[in-house]
Formats: sequence, C-alpha cells, structure tokens
Amino acid sequence: MNGLGANRAPLDGQHFEVAIVGGGINGVAIARECAMAGRRVLLVDQSDFAAGTTSRATRIIHGGLRYLEHGDIGLVRESLRERERLLCERPHLVHPLEFVLALKTHGIRRSALAIRTALWLYRRAAGNNRRPDPTAVHRLERSLDRGLGLSLFSYEDAQCEFPERLVAEWLTESVAAGATARNYTQAIEIVVREGKASGLRLRDLFKRAESAITADWVVNATGPWADEALERSGLDQERLIGGVRGSHIVLPFFTGAPGDALYTEAPDKRPIFVVPWAGQILVGTTEAPQDGSPDDAEPSIAETAYLLAAVQRLYPQAGITGSDIRYSYAGVRPLPFRPGESMDAVSRRYELHDHLENGIAQLITVIGGKLTTAAALARHCAHLLGIRIREPHAGLVAMGPSAGIENTLLQWSTAVSRIAGISVASAGAIAEWHGRDALCIARLAASSPMMQRSICPHTEHIVAEAVEAVQREYAMTLSDILLRRVPVAFSPCWQEECSRTAASRIGAALGWTERERQSQLESFTEERRRFLHPASPILGKETVRESSLLQRAR
Repeated sequence: MNGLGANRAPLDGQHFEVAIVGGGINGVAIARECAMAGRRVLLVDQSDFAAGTTSRATRIIHGGLRYLEHGDIGLVRESLRERERLLCERPHLVHPLEFVLALKTHGIRRSALAIRTALWLYRRAAGNNRRPDPTAVHRLERSLDRGLGLSLFSYEDAQCEFPERLVAEWLTESVAAGATARNYTQAIEIVVREGKASGLRLRDLFKRAESAITADWVVNATGPWADEALERSGLDQERLIGGVRGSHIVLPFFTGAPGDALYTEAPDKRPIFVVPWAGQILVGTTEAPQDGSPDDAEPSIAETAYLLAAVQRLYPQAGITGSDIRYSYAGVRPLPFRPGESMDAVSRRYELHDHLENGIAQLITVIGGKLTTAAALARHCAHLLGIRIREPHAGLVAMGPSAGIENTLLQWSTAVSRIAGISVASAGAIAEWHGRDALCIARLAASSPMMQRSICPHTEHIVAEAVEAVQREYAMTLSDILLRRVPVAFSPCWQEECSRTAASRIGAALGWTERERQSQLESFTEERRRFLHPASPILGKETVRESSLLQRAR
C-alpha cells in the first residue's frame, strides 16, 4: 500500500474510553453513538470501512416480513421502527420501495387470507396507514409466468442502494463528534490483564508500524471475523459465529424485468428477492455454510445457478442464460453459532455477548445484526457500556414521495449546479448520494475545472466527490473511492477503460505520481475482480435445469 496513509497521526500510548474493532455498519454505528454521547472513541478496521459484509448485502431496509411468519414479533417491530427512522433521517439514501409478494397459496398451508392478514399487521406495526399500490401487482402480472400459479400481494419496504454511503456519513459524523477512525489498521491483539480487556495492539498496514492503546471497554464488532479476532488474541472462548454465506447475481434489465421489487420463494422455500438496483437487476440470496475464512467467501457455481434458475422459472420468455450474468458476489452473515439447528431456523436477531460470563470483563462481541437495525444495536451496546444516550423519539413519521424529498433534492441540485458550474443532471446525482453535503462538494468543484470533470465518461459523478472522499470520508485507496465512497464502479457500463480514466483523473487531482497511479489502478482492478465475480463459463449459454441445481445448492 502507498500514498494516502502516510500522514496519519500515531496512536501509540493513547487512551480511549471505547475501542471498537470492526468498521462495518454495526461498528460505525456504535462509534457514532458513543462519540455523540461525549466518549473518547477509537474505531479501527483491518480493511476499509464497509468493505466486508455491509457491502455484500441485498441492500434492502426491511422490517422482516419473513420474521413475522416465524413469530418473531419483537424483531419485526424493532426493524419497522428503524426502517421508518432511516426513511426520515436519510431520505436521499433510503427510499420507499414497492414490493410484490409472489407466493403459491393453492394446496399449501398459507391461504391468501392469511397472507393479507399478515401484510395488514406488517403495515400496522410500522405505523403505516398507506394503502398498497395495486398498480405494482398489475405491472408484474403481465410479465410473470402465469403457469406458476402464484398469488400476488403488494406491500412496502425500503431500499438503500449503497449502504456504503450510509456508513460514510455515519463515519464522518462520528469523527465530527470526536471519534478517532483508522481503516487499514489491524487489531493484532485484544489485550486482557487481570481478567479485564484493557486495550489493543495495532498494526498500521500503511506504515507497517505497530502501536498499543489502552481502553476502558473493547467492542469486537468484526462480524463474521469475530471468532478469529478472539482466537488471534489468545482468548479461549466458545465459538460464537456460525457463518452463513449469502450470494447474489446481477443481471441487466431484460424484457419484462420488474420495475418494482419482487419477493418470492424458490421451490425449496428459500426466499428470493429480484430487485432493481443501480440500473440493473439484483437477485439474491442463498444460504450456505461458510466453513473457511470469510475472506475466502465467493459464490459457488451451484449458488449462482440456483439464483439463475429462479429467474428463468419466473421469466421464461426473457431468455435469460448464464452468459447474461454481469457478475456475482457473496458475503457472510455473522449469525449466532447454533449447532444442530438449520440455517433457516437460526434467529436473525442481533446479540451482544458480554464476555464477563467467560471471565473477561469490559469486552463485548457483536453477533448478527443487519442494515436495518444497526442504529438500534448501537444504542443497546452503548447502554451495556454504561453510556447514557439520547433515545430517538418514540413516535414514527411515515416518509414517502409525498413528504417532499423530491423537492428537497431538486433544491440541492439547483444550488449545487449553480455553485459548482456543472450540469443539473450531474448536480442531481451528487445530491442523491451526498444529501446536504453535496454543497461542500459543489464548493470544491467550483475551485478548479479539474474537479468538475466526470470520473469517467459514462457517469454524472465528478472528481470533486473523490477528493471529498479522501479529505473527509477516510478513503485511502482508489478502491475505497470507486467501490465505497463514490461507488460508480458498480455501474452497468463500467469497463477497463473507465478504470483507467478514473485513475488518471482522480490521480491528477490528488497529485499522484505515475507510479502511484499505476499501483492504485492495479490494486483497484484486483479488488473489484475479487469482489464482483464474473459468471462462470460452466453455466454456458444454456438454460439451467432447475431440479438438479436445487439439489446441488442445498
């Protein structure tokens, strides 16, 4: 690694009230909550913030309709409350999304009446009196295979297309409240003395230097790496995480593709989402045991084929084949370790494991969690640390298109366009990803024509966003910028030439030497390849036979 991490202030010998290991959405949410309560906080991650499980989700902010069927009413209520708060607080990133539930009701235990009742309860639990949109059902009826005998029901949840951007915003708010943040900083050891967690030994992966800090509390928020972090520290604990791999495929828009999100079931009863995302179609997810390191998680051929078969079954006239898959990706859900239980039966409720019951005080390990409930998990964790926090207002405010976000975005876009001297379309793209912070980017863009240039010819996003990511959002590499702060590299048109152009334009703005630019480009290309796996040639161009693949995917 080189370049951008050279000037980071040393940490050695510093003391923090709370030291958090793991900079995914849960770790960043905990850091934000504790820092805003006035505590001295350190947040470290051995990679980049949001580079792990957070960036490999289905990108839905949902209340957990599936949990309702399993009887976990408490989790559903909490998830729905948090969904509504995110819609209110981050409307530029979290949007209402119309879903169509497509299920077989004939000849199985769930009747249409039972499903309608469940959806009514779901809306009521959210404090949502909005009536379902019948046009979503009508649109989907025209495109789905009628021979499947599916009953269609409309309901509403939400989507966060880029949770990486949500993490970036929470991170900057944490730092503004006084937190210290370090990505590419490995926690070599959780230091325990006299039965108490007392600090961390750290390695800065940029400087190749080690340091030690002390802390009153240590929070292990490393997700699927939680057991590895404890084992590396020599802490002989019971296994906490039962890693479950979830894979997704990304397809281009096809004839009959859903304009709304679709929630259905595969023949083996696994839930499948088919969701419009980033100008493409996102299909997921699977559940498969991840026995090796989470670093090695990648979609298996069987999982990819399983998801492809689900799309082919729903849209047989579209002619989708394996060669249409643009890429696939996989992440590991850090579910609690429950030997003997099926993966489907393991609760999705987060847990905060207090290691005092294992003889170690002042150490908490986070188990589970999801995008929707990260803020609630953070508040719960702060309580366990003895930190008094300001609870959010108990009331819920329904948020939707009529609540004015379009007008607000238009106002921001107009202001950004005027200040930065860029097109309204480009200003609108910036406002949608950065909210009111778009005005800071506008002022930066106004400083130089170089800052106003598009990152690549296919995008409305500009170089000033990349520079802002480095200056304020702790981006350290080209990958951090293009995959997580200004995630244009997910765009359907992204090609090798886009990578070269982006590296050249961003490198010029940041003052990279030619050697630094080439190194950053090579590292980005490799990281994107490891993250976004191209379709396996084994799938070929033939339609997948569903029955055999379902057996292989189980």
